[in-house]
Amino acid sequence: MTELPEARPLTGITVVSVEQAVAAPFATRQLADLGARVIKVERPGGGDFARRYDTTVHGESSYFVWLNRSKESVTLDLKTDAGRAVLERLLAGADVFVQNLAPGAAARMGLGAEALAERFPALIPCAISGYGSSGPWADRKAYDLLVQCQTGLVSLTGNAHGTARVGVSVADIAAGMYAYSGILTALFTRATTGAVRAVEISLFEALAEWMGQPAYYTRFGGTQPPRLGTQHATIAPYGAYTATDGKDVLFSIQNEREWVALCEQFLGLPGLVTDPRFATGSARVAHRTEVNAIVAERFGELDSAEAMTLLDEAGIANAGVNDVDAFLAHPVLGERDRWRDVRIPGGAMVPALLPPADLSGVAPRMDPVPAAGEHTDSILAELGYSAADIEGLRAGRSI
Repeated sequence: MTELPEARPLTGITVVSVEQAVAAPFATRQLADLGARVIKVERPGGGDFARRYDTTVHGESSYFVWLNRSKESVTLDLKTDAGRAVLERLLAGADVFVQNLAPGAAARMGLGAEALAERFPALIPCAISGYGSSGPWADRKAYDLLVQCQTGLVSLTGNAHGTARVGVSVADIAAGMYAYSGILTALFTRATTGAVRAVEISLFEALAEWMGQPAYYTRFGGTQPPRLGTQHATIAPYGAYTATDGKDVLFSIQNEREWVALCEQFLGLPGLVTDPRFATGSARVAHRTEVNAIVAERFGELDSAEAMTLLDEAGIANAGVNDVDAFLAHPVLGERDRWRDVRIPGGAMVPALLPPADLSGVAPRMDPVPAAGEHTDSILAELGYSAADIEGLRAGRSI
């Protein structure tokens, strides 16, 4: 179907976000993908500190380029009366306000949900925090790895030699996803009932939801799942095995039909199907060492391409263990045309992946990544500030 930019579902929605790092910017970028106007409020003199996490993308941060396309940037010092006055004017015309300020900062500035409801009754506020706005840890700062540790995720990640951090900012991403879906739900509720609902997300509770399976396993099984590297803690065989060319191939047995196919078509050992040590999924997990030894012996007879071909023929899901370069060159992304060029500060064009949710007939926004404060003057003029007013704000270091 023809892509219709005017059909973007959030066209006409304005989001003001006092945001930094990952969680809030991820949520608002997804709103921008769908057509919302996102006005990103940054600190004067540097902006969002994620701009300086690294300099790998033509001098820009890989985090910032990923999270901030299609936004407008305005710099405001919210510690000044004049800066807060500008924010008030922005909020008066906004549909959604997102903030992930330090604990207690939003309330001190009158930006808590209750205070905002009094001044802007149609505004949907979304607060993203580390551990929630109440409770014993409400005042604690939280970063991604701290939350991975507090939820127990790190204790599940790694191998027998030690724990490991998940290699992406999974707590921030989880919080950003729930903020995004929560805001969409609040917008739908406002549109259909007129009711305005505040949205609150914490990194801890977002990742706690993702810990559901190991939580149940531990509570009712008496011990938590073991750390097994690329092996699966509760399914066997499920993991990576090394072929004769030194490459790893990962495959998974999800049901008894696949176990029969593995034994008969891949291993060439049909007798294993009725072996009581391997007759059920639980039995195979209990005898994981024996299962792995049998599978490893077969992999010792095949190179990776041969192994993957045989697994395919048996109808067993498998994959090579890619590095990031191999991911970037993946044929699925290339042949499905998932890359678009996006301009970054300084003028360079860099490839960016389309959002994963395709909406029929809708082209997502893939507009430039803004420089810090790039839109300050134009937004202030839009709010009714004169050139002299803007110069005065700049002289007073409020913008």
